[in-house]
Amino acid sequence: MKSSMIVSVAKAVTLIAGFTLAANAAMAADRTLKIQTSSNASHASLAYLNEEWVPKLEAMTGGSLSVELLPVDAVVPRRETAEAIGVGILDGDLTSINYFAGIDPAFALMGDLIAGYDSADQIQAFCAQGGGKEMLQKLYDAHFPGVHVVGCGAYAREAFVSKVPVNGVADLKGLKIRSPEGLAADVFKRAGAAPVSMSGSETYGALEKGVIDAADNSAYANNDSNGMHKIAKFPIFPGIHSTPILQFTVSEMVWEELTDAEKAALETWYLAAYNGLRQYFDRLDRQLVARDKAAGELTVIDWPQAERDKFRVIAQEAWSDFAAQTELAQEVYDTHIKFMKDAGLL
Repeated sequence: MKSSMIVSVAKAVTLIAGFTLAANAAMAADRTLKIQTSSNASHASLAYLNEEWVPKLEAMTGGSLSVELLPVDAVVPRRETAEAIGVGILDGDLTSINYFAGIDPAFALMGDLIAGYDSADQIQAFCAQGGGKEMLQKLYDAHFPGVHVVGCGAYAREAFVSKVPVNGVADLKGLKIRSPEGLAADVFKRAGAAPVSMSGSETYGALEKGVIDAADNSAYANNDSNGMHKIAKFPIFPGIHSTPILQFTVSEMVWEELTDAEKAALETWYLAAYNGLRQYFDRLDRQLVARDKAAGELTVIDWPQAERDKFRVIAQEAWSDFAAQTELAQEVYDTHIKFMKDAGLL
């Protein structure tokens, strides 16, 4: 076991005890699965799921099953959730596939085909009906055996936050941008920017101190709730780059212990919850953008289609280069391209 993982295990043992006490007091379900997410504690997405959808799973299963959704880094570092699931520290995760890009570029292509899809709805279809979920399971079988993929999907196109105006591709040159490792960082670098890798929880402080100029961070509503717009007055909406795919996984052992009815309920719950989350954020993002435009304190930038097309050409070169790195990466790329062509997106 890696030394970093040993440290994480020690940290997790202490934290799990506290989480278990809280869960026992708050949850009435016979079994509560501990799921670490990629959301900060302040994210509107986490609050929505906890308030609107966690109670529904318990109702769907007649009280036999529930989930406890924990914020990013709550139990283990964000890149170690798969290992934590494998050793039983976590029951599962609802997190960014991009976190595992360093293990295989296939995870980068699976986690976010930068500038590829126009909406979260298209990605929902890719995962549920276009082979995305099956491809993700193949990646896990290769790199993290014992992890079962319940589903994958996206809920919002990320809204770029910036302290300076970025009106087109040319304005990216020299910009210090918080970006996930892997494909996103590569695309920004090709566009002339200087990507900086850090956790989403570190983004506010980095913007405030001038460590970065801008951030590939989260949905507009999440950035609003995090206070990003207090210091980054030039958000881009709709986003130009990222519609990240999140995975919902549980350990294979946990999955096998569930009844057939609980398995079906968990799969159905995830699809319904993420569809609801997508609709909620689409409406909320637009309401907040309208509010901020009317207030006049922010300059909300919408790139013209010609600039979006330029950026996509840069991204497509990166897609192809990443695909050539491993056999699994090429297979992920081919799965995306087939779906996009079938759906008329290419």
